Formats: sequence, structure tokens, C-alpha cells
Amino acid sequence: MDHGEVLSAYLSAFIDELVKNGVTDVVLSPGSRSTPLALLLADRPEIKIFLDIDERSAGFMALGIAKAKKNPVALLCTSGTAAANYFPAVVEAFYSRVPLIVLTADRPYELQDVGAPQTINQAEMYGSHVKRFAEIEIPEHDFGLIDHIRMICTRFIAAATCSPCGPVHLNFPLREPLVPDMEFLSRGSRGEQRSVSIRSGRVTLAESEIDQIAETIQRKRKGVIICGAVDSEGFEEQVIVLADKLGFPILADPLSQLRRGSHPSRSIIESYDAFLRDGQAAAFLKADLVIRFGAIPVSKALKVWIEKQEAVQLVVDGGCGWRDPAGVATGMVYCDETWFCKMIVSSLPKPPDQNWITLWYRVNQEVKDILSGIYDEKALSEEKLFAKLNQLLPDQCSLFVGNSMPVRELDTFLFTDKPDVAIFANRGASGIDGIVSTAVGVSLVRENTVLVIGDLSFFHDMNGLLAAKQHHANLTIILINNDGGGIFSFLPQASEKRYFEALFGTPHGLDFSNTAHLYDADYSKVGNWNEFDHALLGSFQKKGLKIIEVPTDRDENVHIRKRLFHQISKKISAIADGQSS
Repeated sequence: MDHGEVLSAYLSAFIDELVKNGVTDVVLSPGSRSTPLALLLADRPEIKIFLDIDERSAGFMALGIAKAKKNPVALLCTSGTAAANYFPAVVEAFYSRVPLIVLTADRPYELQDVGAPQTINQAEMYGSHVKRFAEIEIPEHDFGLIDHIRMICTRFIAAATCSPCGPVHLNFPLREPLVPDMEFLSRGSRGEQRSVSIRSGRVTLAESEIDQIAETIQRKRKGVIICGAVDSEGFEEQVIVLADKLGFPILADPLSQLRRGSHPSRSIIESYDAFLRDGQAAAFLKADLVIRFGAIPVSKALKVWIEKQEAVQLVVDGGCGWRDPAGVATGMVYCDETWFCKMIVSSLPKPPDQNWITLWYRVNQEVKDILSGIYDEKALSEEKLFAKLNQLLPDQCSLFVGNSMPVRELDTFLFTDKPDVAIFANRGASGIDGIVSTAVGVSLVRENTVLVIGDLSFFHDMNGLLAAKQHHANLTIILINNDGGGIFSFLPQASEKRYFEALFGTPHGLDFSNTAHLYDADYSKVGNWNEFDHALLGSFQKKGLKIIEVPTDRDENVHIRKRLFHQISKKISAIADGQSS
């Protein structure tokens, strides 16, 4: 039995298990050492290959596909620094709980640490940022361990997809010759092998535990529910039922998916970031119970408010993590979030007191009215851009938002409404790299995908535009260009005028029309809001990659926000006076 037959049989068995367990999307970057896996993957009609030349971009594109499909996606690259370029995407996948199956080719053991080219130590190279790691040893002379390699594949898919989801890494040291024996496989020489299926369920609690929690909740009158991104089917509907039953507000982060779609409830509060930063509002909206679901919300004002609450704080997490950066949780509840809501609702007999939710609703509406005043602004601004997305995004579209200012603008200006818009962002590690590529991945799955991104984030990941071009992605990119780092203008270092522009503002002066031309993108640079409306609405009628550049002024954005928050503060004072009288 020769090397080619053995290599082909083992790697083909591994790929069999990928397919049987539902991993049918693979993002592949070309290379020599990964040749046998690449050819065998391409030979399987069940598998869809997405080629991305740049491994750094490929990692994020796989992340985007996995986010949009809610299904694991495999990555394949050659040895050496190619594998290292996956690292940022692996880190983001780990912290945002996205399942990736990372496959890296490697030199065999006799070529390690002897100066062989394109050879680095790939063992456990992603450290604690993957859920599992394994070296896949391919036997040289027989098929005796084929069941073993099938089992390894299944175990790693199980690890990636069991809550909390996350990336896993399998490293394949491969010897030459690297071209598999396709004729050997075509003769059906692989044979039927034993296979193991995966079934997993949701985490629940004993009935007595639910009764105790329900009793605690029932004793409270000023409860608040906080929702970040939650990966539990049916959660949006059930948490609203829970909030309505309790008479508690839901502070809904934009990534909770609660702000868009047919969720007819006044329990959903979306302007909390604007009013909880006000000391008076934070005081008269003091809670005696906080129930938190999902990832940590974007809002810093909410984070500060959470830290100041002297209340019972329950963190419900089906992924059994420790989502409490403020260190104020009084109880970790490890069970499926949707199941938890259903069980608590069934344990609550009393109708709620409406005074508490009515106060939150009133403050939210008053603040939304003030924020909506941004529509009267004539000049192009980041704030009004996000407000206009409320009006212009069509039903069933997807919105991907970059870090760091865009996601904060979204948090402030995305209001609840009926059009169903799926919101995406990379908030695991919250970096500004890989945003374009992740959005490209989403656009390959979902129609009418819009990416809103700042100029520095766009610059960091322009390589992702090649994948968009090569895969004919239908993606609209709204490029906010304030010529530098906008978020720093809101931070204390903005007062250091002498060094600010050189160290933080970092103007680049790039002409992005040249970038659009390089990647054959439809490009427009708008000068007023009529042009923006026309460009965005028109983009949904065009196929391919569209870039709409919106020039804004960093200093003016600071002034707009200060003016709005001043108006909000005056309104809060009036409401506070009413509360105390």
C-alpha cells in the first residue's frame, strides 16, 4: 500500500465526517502543503468552496459566513505564517462564540526546527483562543486508524458547536508527495466506515431552582432586563413575554435583534445610552433587580449604570460563561435563555404594577423625540446617517456595523420599527480589523447586506474587497470618512491639542475612489442628503460591490452630540422635578 493511497483514504475519511456533520462551507487559501486537503475538498460536490487569497481576510470571511448561517464553517491554509494570519479571526470567533473548524497544513516532524522553509511551531498556536487543538497523525502503511480520524473530526465539530460555540484547530503535518490518489478513491476503495453522530440539547435547571428564582423576581417591583446578543432560538419573542408579564423594561442592545421586526411591546427601551449617562435619570431609574441576557452591550453609559446598582443581578447564560466585567453579579444562572423565560413566565401568577414600566417608557419616548431632531440637520453627519438608516433600510436586509464609533452611533440612533433588519457586528474582541471581510461573508449568505464602516477600519481590511469581487458579493458599503480616528475626539486625550492629530486623529488623506476602481466597485461620494438617499436606495437595485463615501467632520460630530445631550439633560431635569413633586 503506497503513501498516496493511505494519505487519500485518511483525509477523505476526515472530509466524509465534515459533510456528515453538516460542515459544507469551506474558505480556502491556496498553498502547497495543504494540496491534498484542498483537492479532496474540491472533489466533494456537497462542499462549497470559497477561495480567498489572503488568509487574514479568509479567516474573517469564514466568520461572517458562520454568523449568517449559524453553522460551522471550515478554514484551510498552508503552513507557516499563513496559519498565523488566521489569529485575529480566531480570537474574534472565540469571544463572540462562533463555530469555526480551522484546518492548517504543516511540515512533518522531521522538518520541524531544522531551518526548513515556511515552517513554524503550529502546535497550539492559537493558545486558549480555541476550544480544542489536535495534531492529526496520518499512518504510513495501513488503514487501521481510519475510524480514529473519523472520530476525531466528529469530536471537534461537537466541541465547536456545543454551547458556547467557538473555534477548534486541527493541524495536519503532511509528507510529500502531496497530490492525493484520486483514481484510488474513484474505485471506491475507501469503503463504508463506522461513523458517530452528534446530538446535543439545551441546558436547563431543576424545577426547584426555577421556583426559587421566580420567588426572588416576584418580590421585586423595579426590575430591569438587559439584552445583548443571544444565540437561543425564539429568545426575542419569549423575553418580551417575560418583560410584559413582569412589567419590566428591556434595555435592548442593537445586536439583541429586538429593535427591528414585529415585536409589538412598549417594554423595549432603545435610547438608554442617551439618558442613563445623565445622573438624575440614573438616580430615579434605580433598579432593585437586574436580569441580564447575552453578550455585553455596546453602551458604556449602561455599563456604568449596571456597576452602580445595589440590586440583585442575575446573569442568565446558556453558554455557562462568566459575563460580568463589572463584577456585580449576585447570581449566575446557567440554562438556555429561551427556556428560562418560558419557565419564569409560567411561575408568575400576579399581574405587574405598570408604574415602573410607564416611567421608563415616558423617558425613552421623550429622549427619542430629542434624538429625532437630528433629521433637521442639513450638513452630512454620522449621527444623521444612522438616523436615516431607520427610514431607508428595506425589510429583510442585513446591516453590518463596524467598530468603534459606528456601532456606538447605531446604539444611539437605531430605533424600534417593524422592518426586519438583522444586525451584525464583530463585538467579541471589538477590534477594527477584518470588518470588510466579515461583512463580505455575511453578504454571501444574505441578500441586501449593508456595511457601515469608518475610514480607518476600511483601510485595515481593504484586502477583503478582492473576495467580494471574486465571489460577486452583493454588498453595499457606506464608508464614513472623517479622515482619521473619530472616537478619540470623544476621549480625554482630545484635550491634548499639541499631540492629538499626530498620535490619535491620524489623518491619512486617502482617495478611496482609487480603491473602488481597483476592485471594480460602483463608487459614489455624496455631498448632501438627497445624494445619499439616492445612492443608498439605488444600491439595492444594483448587483455587486457598491461603495458610498460619506465625508464628515470629526469636530462637528462632537458638537452635535454635546448639543443633543444638553437638550436631553434639560428634559431629564423636568421629568425628575415631576417625580419629586
